[in-house]
Amino acid sequence: MKNFNGTDTIVALATAPGMAAIAIIRLSGSDAISIAEKIFSPKKKSMKLSTAKSHTLHFGTIEENGKLIDEVLVSLMKGPHSYTGEDSIEISCHGSQYIQQKIIALCLSSGARLAGPGEFTMRAFLNGKMDLSQAEAVADLIAADSSTAHRLALKQMRGGFSNEIKELRKQLIHFASLIELELDFSEEDVEFASREQLKEVIVKLNKVIEELISSFELGNVIRKGIPVVIAGKPNAGKSTLLNAFLNEERAIVSEMEGTTRDTIEEEITLDGIKFRFIDTAGLRETHDAIEKIGVSKAFEKMNESPLIIYLFDAAVMNGKDLRTDLVKLKKDVPGDVRIITVGNKIDAVSQYNLDNDFGNIPDLFYISAREKINIDTLKNFLISLYGSGKIDANNSIVTNVRHMDALKKTKEALSHVYKGLQTGITQDFIAADLRQALHHLGEITGEISTEDLLENIFSKFCIGK
Repeated sequence: MKNFNGTDTIVALATAPGMAAIAIIRLSGSDAISIAEKIFSPKKKSMKLSTAKSHTLHFGTIEENGKLIDEVLVSLMKGPHSYTGEDSIEISCHGSQYIQQKIIALCLSSGARLAGPGEFTMRAFLNGKMDLSQAEAVADLIAADSSTAHRLALKQMRGGFSNEIKELRKQLIHFASLIELELDFSEEDVEFASREQLKEVIVKLNKVIEELISSFELGNVIRKGIPVVIAGKPNAGKSTLLNAFLNEERAIVSEMEGTTRDTIEEEITLDGIKFRFIDTAGLRETHDAIEKIGVSKAFEKMNESPLIIYLFDAAVMNGKDLRTDLVKLKKDVPGDVRIITVGNKIDAVSQYNLDNDFGNIPDLFYISAREKINIDTLKNFLISLYGSGKIDANNSIVTNVRHMDALKKTKEALSHVYKGLQTGITQDFIAADLRQALHHLGEITGEISTEDLLENIFSKFCIGK
């Protein structure tokens, strides 16, 4: 954070901007209490914030030149027992924007300065109240819009993930210190660190790191939501299926082919997981310039999504044509994209034994989007792929791309150590690779950090946090 000054007292609105019943204005820093005393008149005249006990509430008024601004409630938290580790004041006032602005202006004129984005949490990190991964989890907790995302952020904020990283780092530090000691006695050709034990530790650590890296795919989609593209030929019922998922008439439904020209995205939460359903233009060859753009966008979305629902009209499609469509689709999308095949309009088939025609097609479902037949079955299948049951409360899940990148670099450095041990490389090279591994693990928790890294992380926070 450029020109960061941790000795200043900062002020900001901690609640969402705009008019509300209540607003909270937060002060933090060495002068927070004295600034509050300048503008706050307690109902109990003999009470002083500077001598009052920490973690107490005080009712009174805020005035300017004898003119009443508002009746407020002041929360007093003395450092180090506060969120930031500093003396902190929170002023609960009525939610008028005029009142908010007046109180903040009084704080500024009394010696505070406006806080930067995430500066309260940055101070908490710098004052040792939390490590860097926990600080990032604060932002994730604020942004969480599903129960599973909330649970993961809360677990990380409480140190579940960072404790695991610290334990990995602790084991590496033990061996790194012994290797460094060998360098001090290099002329005497002594060995303090058992190479075989170090190999065993590296194998063990790599297994844990690989599990953390592989958890990122699940963690990332939980954090951001899972994009699910609804694709298929014109008039397959894609827009009707979107409406059935949402249980509302969101997309226009028409008998005319090519009604959907652009993508339509809507979100719903199933079993604590946010899904982003994307209705797309019908897949077909067309001379209509606008429809061509819509088809192109459909393929663009399919290439960006981990999951595709390929919808076909079960009343008119035959097994041979369906298999041809699926083979072509699999060639047009990445190999790791999962395709769920869904036969629609089964209510329009007078007599059907669909398995005879469409047998041996994996992940095949039959529905009627219009009559909402088997929609819950399809939802339950999506839940089985990504639902909260996939999350083991005892295992850490990586949700942050920065953490995943650091883990990959750690794994690479450990691989170099292991290869060096197998080839009998000298301890100075082993020590250098161990230092790299420790460096990358330390970046996750902030034991090793730079000004640019901190600025990049905390600039994404809201001002009052």
